Amino acid sequence: MSRVLLIEDDPAVRRGVVLGLARNGHETEAVGTGEDGLDALVAIKPDLVLLDLMLPGMSGLEVCRRIRETSQVPIVILSARGDDIDVVIGLETGADDYVVKPAGAAVIEARMRAVLRRVAPSPGGGDTGAGPTSVGDLEIDRDALIVRKYGEELPLAPSELKLLLFLSAAPERTFSRQQLLEDIWEHSYYADARLVDACVMRLRAKIEADPRRPVYVQTVRGFGYRFGPLPA
Repeated sequence: MSRVLLIEDDPAVRRGVVLGLARNGHETEAVGTGEDGLDALVAIKPDLVLLDLMLPGMSGLEVCRRIRETSQVPIVILSARGDDIDVVIGLETGADDYVVKPAGAAVIEARMRAVLRRVAPSPGGGDTGAGPTSVGDLEIDRDALIVRKYGEELPLAPSELKLLLFLSAAPERTFSRQQLLEDIWEHSYYADARLVDACVMRLRAKIEADPRRPVYVQTVRGFGYRFGPLPA
């Protein structure tokens, strides 16, 4: 299945998560500090990181920032409080999703699968088979799952990439936050719309010339988001 790096302070939670993931065939490396987690990230090159926010020494938020400086590996936050401002900051820093603790293995597995599907190539080699398409200053390659700006590949996290691919596939069509939440994150709980807003903010910072005046990912006030229309 997948190689998972679990960075979790609580030994009991570590044991429970490792056992649960092992039953589903995942290979899990579990560590108790952020410093050890960053070392393990380099050593094992995981397919996904499960990251506790409440860590001794280096905080989970700092670990998330450090990971995003060098890697776009999927990150799922583990948090004891679903309304914690740290969750929002973690999402804005680059995490792809979050799970509220305590959570059973089935919940964690479902969130992991949803995140990993965002970076899995489509069966048959992509959505269109037509190769890269140019939109403004962007080149979007749906087959290779690569986005370039001015010819340089953009380091997009899984959620950012899937959001851009989804919106750009239907230019000028407006999607509600709830629609995006269900199609991209595979959630149905409306309060999780903060996932959408945080991802849009991060994506704009990477693709827009001026994120405060977005051209590609535009806000439709009171409803949601759309891709374009681009200025003539």
